[in-house]
Amino acid sequence: MKKILIVDDMMVSLMMTENMLAGQYQTFCASSGKEAMEIYRKELPDMVLSDLRMPGMTGYELQLALQEEFHQTIPFMFMTADHDEETESKGFDNGAMDFIRKPFRPDVLLRRVGNIMQTVEQIKGLKKNATTDALTGLLNKASSEEELTKVCKNSIGALMMIDLDSFKHVNDIYGHAMGDKILISFADILRSAVRPSDLLGRMGGDEFIAFCHDAHEETIIAQKAKYINERIIESAKKLMGEDMNIPLGASIGCAFVPMSGTDFPELYQKADKALYVVKQNGKHGYNVFSDEEKKDDDNTIAIANLAQIEMILSERNVDDGAFVLPFESFRTLYRFLKRTRGIYGKTTCLLIFSLKRHKEGEIKISDVAEQFQNTLRTTFRKGDVVTKSGSSQFFVLLTNTDAYKDVTHAVDRVGKNWDKEHGSRYFWFEYEWTVLDK
Repeated sequence: MKKILIVDDMMVSLMMTENMLAGQYQTFCASSGKEAMEIYRKELPDMVLSDLRMPGMTGYELQLALQEEFHQTIPFMFMTADHDEETESKGFDNGAMDFIRKPFRPDVLLRRVGNIMQTVEQIKGLKKNATTDALTGLLNKASSEEELTKVCKNSIGALMMIDLDSFKHVNDIYGHAMGDKILISFADILRSAVRPSDLLGRMGGDEFIAFCHDAHEETIIAQKAKYINERIIESAKKLMGEDMNIPLGASIGCAFVPMSGTDFPELYQKADKALYVVKQNGKHGYNVFSDEEKKDDDNTIAIANLAQIEMILSERNVDDGAFVLPFESFRTLYRFLKRTRGIYGKTTCLLIFSLKRHKEGEIKISDVAEQFQNTLRTTFRKGDVVTKSGSSQFFVLLTNTDAYKDVTHAVDRVGKNWDKEHGSRYFWFEYEWTVLDK
């Protein structure tokens, strides 16, 4: 039921007006501007119906005071026994939506109030359309940035960038209509993962953003990441069938506020860096940006103790499967293993996989590459390392091996697992391998 605040210093008039409206609206009564201010702060009514001339604070002054405090246009309708046209004109200049002259009939008052309520709803609808994403109902990119700029300056919490991993394959395989259903479902999952007071928006495509008030512990982010990743698979299988094998999931990059700053563009970059780490390490997880690695006056990392060193160096979100690294990091590790070959009596092999098209189709190599990298990651062991070079080539360091026997078995497993992926219909792979020479 819509709420109306009625303000009138004449008690008889106040009671009569309330009696006319109480059957269709929830009414609150105030006999002064000061009392009206207190009730408005508590109840936040949909409109104010106020007498114009009151001692202490006039209806004009009440309207201006409320709008200055709440920084928004508040629907006002004035009641007055004054027939001066200049008075009415001044009220409209101040933003009043209507005037009604005393004495008035109940049916006239209800009709005029109903017109205001309808206009307010239309305005709210237009504002909602301008600020929300049409598909998901979340805040759109522009509104998210505007709101987050304000929130990050004055709040404690966690800014999270959230990517829906492998979403493009849904569109490619099942069509854009199904893609829309997945996005809507993912938005609903995100809503259920945060509180109503938190902020949630869609930045475009499969990219989302959230701000969770008072969240300042990594365990909270870990729990949300686990929940979202479990729910999206459940939802996707309900929509696309139990045989759905697209590696959908969520990657989350987080920056804590104000620990990592209060400027939204800066925080956005930090959350994006944290997200990149997740993307490079198998996706479907989270990473929290850390400011702990700071330089001292000698340009050395200022570390307090051994525990802090371990926290900074440790890998987060350890998952089954091979360790995925950017190419430059892979090359550094390769050089290290090359240096230490023979020292520990362990054999390391380098495998090179190259994707080759064997069937024409609309699917692109860039789309298939992500599937294939995930196949390598899940096929190889935790002690193995995977990287991507160029658009269609992948390197694997197979550690602690029995050379030919282990390589043959590993490649066979890659072939079997790749056969299960949609991309294998259009691309197969060739491979070469060698032992790091002693």
